[in-house]
Amino acid sequence: MRPPLNYLRTFLCPARITPRLLAVYCFFFLTAITFLAVRMHLKSYVTAALYGIPALVNAAPSAASTSQPSTPSSSGPASDAHFHEYTIKAENITAKIIPYGARLTSLLVPDRDGDFQDVVVGYDDPKYYLHDSETNRTFFGATVGRYANRIKNGTFSIDGHDYHIPENENGGKDTLHGGFIGYDMRNWTVTAHSDASVTFTLLDQGFENFPGDVISHATFSVSTERSAENPKGLPQLTTKLVSLSLTEKTPIMLANHIYWSLNAFQNENVLKDTTLQLPLSKRFIGGDSILIPTGEILDVDTAFEGALDFTEAKLIGKDIEKTTGLCGGGCTGYDTCWITDRPAAYSASDSVVPSVRLASDKTGISLDVATNQGAIQIYTCNGQNGTIATKESQAKRNKAKDGNSGATHVNKYGCVVIETEDWIDGINNPQWGRDQIFGPDDGPVVNFATYQFGTF
Repeated sequence: MRPPLNYLRTFLCPARITPRLLAVYCFFFLTAITFLAVRMHLKSYVTAALYGIPALVNAAPSAASTSQPSTPSSSGPASDAHFHEYTIKAENITAKIIPYGARLTSLLVPDRDGDFQDVVVGYDDPKYYLHDSETNRTFFGATVGRYANRIKNGTFSIDGHDYHIPENENGGKDTLHGGFIGYDMRNWTVTAHSDASVTFTLLDQGFENFPGDVISHATFSVSTERSAENPKGLPQLTTKLVSLSLTEKTPIMLANHIYWSLNAFQNENVLKDTTLQLPLSKRFIGGDSILIPTGEILDVDTAFEGALDFTEAKLIGKDIEKTTGLCGGGCTGYDTCWITDRPAAYSASDSVVPSVRLASDKTGISLDVATNQGAIQIYTCNGQNGTIATKESQAKRNKAKDGNSGATHVNKYGCVVIETEDWIDGINNPQWGRDQIFGPDDGPVVNFATYQFGTF
């Protein structure tokens, strides 16, 4: 019998290299490299592995080839499972969410008469969101990212290195909501689901040429439990967007992009029945003719004759005629980033504070939004032109209530978008001092918001 050492010597120093032996060498080499890589990056990957294994298995292929416009199939073929509606319920609140875009498609809450109304703009047929992506790309109800809102020229710098991502708006002058195929067009994976909560997970493997890998979890939950933050036990939707940078420093700023209609389309628009209040927003970020920040921080009480001053509640339409040019060249309306300035009593810059109040006199439904984010983007649906039909299900509710189906289409000023997020394009305005670049050694990036519904 040959000694074991002779077998090892023959294996390591064979007389000739055969294809089979070469394959064995490659296997051991790759195994060793993988083991070392895991050991080196264990700190960054362990959380992602624990909470995102299903997402890793079903992740879309790398988006290195998606720098040009294409259909959502480029992010992995969409199946019926991606449009399955997950329903979560609590007393007096029912929400439906789909994996495609981690998207809120319906939210039922009672009006002043106790009748349930769907206050979220969208489609009854979940598969129609795919058609929307290929045509209007409204972002109805979606989770947007890796970086919400606009990035000037699709460029930014990290530690002296310049990065360029695809510009998908204004003829190549900026990147909007993550590029041609953002998180709104991705097939998220369901990683948790209960009667009152659902969580979706997405592994972003350098999508749209952003540096590094990021894993994100989007959790939606509903509750009517009494608490210090909800002493009356009102119907409440809570959203948590949690992201981890896994491999490289990168910009991260996710946001919910929910379109609200608190009058449930019983009126043609929101101008004369819906009030808006931004109690902590005395400043806003100035923008140019295509809504790219100029770097200026302006006061709401002086700009545009005070039209942006919503520190006290007022009708959305009260001063809207004064806003020509505010939402872009030749545009009248709001598409603006208001800064949320926390009172001195809130010591933490990311403390959860009441930031928005929306209320419709038509239905008596009110919405109070509290968030840990530093800004609020409000968009009054200036770009809607009446070509998208409203939900047939809500039209039936309206007709059953008073014999009138209400607005048949989503009209200009027919809804309001509330985006809880940080200061837009902060990565290109370092003078603001906003921390929007995160690496493997940083903790999770969390966008937390509660949406509390009442009646009056």
